[in-house]
Amino acid sequence: MLNYKHLRYFWMVAKTGSIAKAATQLHLTPHSISGQLSEFAASLGVELFRRSGRNLELTETGRRIMHYADDIFATGDALLELVRDETFTTATPYRVGCADSVSKLIACRLVEPALKLPQPVRLICREGRLDSLLAELAIHRLDLVIADRPIPAHFSVRAYNHLLGESPMTAFATPALAAQLGDNFPVCLHNGPMLLPGEDFAVYQRLLQWFERIKVYPHVVGEFDDSAMMQAFGQSGAGVFFAPAVIAPQVCAQYGVVALGQVDAVVEQVYAITTERRMSHPATVAIGAMAREKLFA
Repeated sequence: MLNYKHLRYFWMVAKTGSIAKAATQLHLTPHSISGQLSEFAASLGVELFRRSGRNLELTETGRRIMHYADDIFATGDALLELVRDETFTTATPYRVGCADSVSKLIACRLVEPALKLPQPVRLICREGRLDSLLAELAIHRLDLVIADRPIPAHFSVRAYNHLLGESPMTAFATPALAAQLGDNFPVCLHNGPMLLPGEDFAVYQRLLQWFERIKVYPHVVGEFDDSAMMQAFGQSGAGVFFAPAVIAPQVCAQYGVVALGQVDAVVEQVYAITTERRMSHPATVAIGAMAREKLFA
């Protein structure tokens, strides 16, 4: 069995780079740390460190073990914070996964009503690729996944798609770049610098097909798997980017950009994916109401 005390000693030595420094932080003697490190390495049957001058550096195996140790002790610290938090005993956890391909501004507006329910909710947000989030949903580590597409056909998970709404896309650019491109949208995009969402975005192919239909071919300077990163590059003036029209005012205000034009032919959809056939969790119901009555009304 894994000796977690020895793992912590190893982790601290790896973080500090020396047994002496680790011993000071752990309030132990260097001799004690050294002996227990040797026991740990012997129990695993691997070499964990090699000498580099006065310091120790990790072997390749040691680096792999360090990666797991980081996760283990981060989880332990999170557990302690959770127990110490006074709201832990009163607030109901509500775990939301947001796909990278969904605008964070949309996700924030959708989830906000969950924090205003009569019954306090402790919101836990996770971000990542849709397939990873669906795997977490399948084992009930998430209550809801917000995505820009329904569950992929190849993914075997007992869950249900709830269309929250849809929006045409709008093109944005900094005022300086917009002045260079001119007013003739969308022709002005031809040969202009373009920031596109990555292939994981549902609108990726729709945008490429739209460009092909209108015979406009921008110069693609970057593709991004994260919408916030794409918008940050757009804010810097690197190129034109697209975002749902329903959040155009917020995008302009937050990133200091202007709207070049709206593309009604390219629509982004937003789904709530749950293990419930009908949305019944109070927080999920509030999110659905926000989508229908306000955001996508």
